Amino acid sequence: MKTLDLVLPDTRYPIHIGQQLLGKVELITPHLKQARVAIVTNTTVAALYLEPLLRNLEQAGIHCLPVVLPDGEDFKTWDTLNQIFDALLSHRCERSTTLIALGGGVIGDMTGFAAACYQRGVPFIQIPTTLLAQVDSSVGGKTAINHPQGKNMIGAFYQPQAVIADMDLLDTLPERELSAGLAEIIKYGLLGDEQFLGWLEQNMPALRKRNKQALAYAVEHSCKMKADIVAQDEKEQGMRALLNLGHTFGHAIEAGLGFGTWLHGEAVGAGMLLAAEASRQLGWLDQAQVARVEAILQQAGLPTLAPALGTARWIELMGHDKKVEGGEIRFVLLQSLGHAVVAKLPAAILEQTLNSRFVGSAP
Repeated sequence: MKTLDLVLPDTRYPIHIGQQLLGKVELITPHLKQARVAIVTNTTVAALYLEPLLRNLEQAGIHCLPVVLPDGEDFKTWDTLNQIFDALLSHRCERSTTLIALGGGVIGDMTGFAAACYQRGVPFIQIPTTLLAQVDSSVGGKTAINHPQGKNMIGAFYQPQAVIADMDLLDTLPERELSAGLAEIIKYGLLGDEQFLGWLEQNMPALRKRNKQALAYAVEHSCKMKADIVAQDEKEQGMRALLNLGHTFGHAIEAGLGFGTWLHGEAVGAGMLLAAEASRQLGWLDQAQVARVEAILQQAGLPTLAPALGTARWIELMGHDKKVEGGEIRFVLLQSLGHAVVAKLPAAILEQTLNSRFVGSAP
């Protein structure tokens, strides 16, 4: 096991990365204010991992309240969030009760948001069960639910007490979900570390075969990059926005097709390619560099053709992006591979990008 520390002005917490961590209750118990937790999960993950986590905690004298939600991005809503509050209130959970998020990004986001709101703030711990959640959404304290007009538009910055990323939980991850997680890992190479991008190109076959050592290295490197950025800009007032590479286009895909039609990582992958194409049209990347982005996305099993939503609909959806400033959409673009910046796109270049060969027909 390796442990990274995310250090912020008002708090710090460990990110544990390794194998057989679900059984290590000693990673959880030091962060509990009382011997009681509520474990929030979904129907899919509960069938796989809820019972062993319950057993391990209860053997350590921890009383557990399971809260099992429906599975899917389309359930990342107020109604589902209220199911968490209903369970906590019905069982008289107190401010010192810790919530444990056992699941992917949807469960992590909703549990964190519930923790931020319930009695004005209770502790929570992240146990991410997807690759995407391990390298991105579980780290950094962004919590939210979706709104029909935009993804993650209602939420709070609220940091966990700990993140426990167990590589063994990836054994049951569907292939499509694995690829979605690889998109967020590729993102870190593109936005700030071309050497890591090269490592990914060499090791993508091992990652897709779920080699535990390769996965652990990719998760560790991604989490370290994110932790370093979040430590400098917790509330996304500056450089943390770079972590949204591909997300302005990607969130538009998710909202435009209906949440859950494309996985988040799939939409981000296509979005990163559109960002690379826009950067080429600005004269920052050349065709060979865009082709390199396309190739690694293909290696990872990700889509390289965004759906044709129509230029007007694309722009309408992107107008709800959280990086909009003064009514103008800002994008994370690439001045070079490994160097991202936040910039505005001239309308003509944005339109050319949305009509490029990387936009096809809606599935």
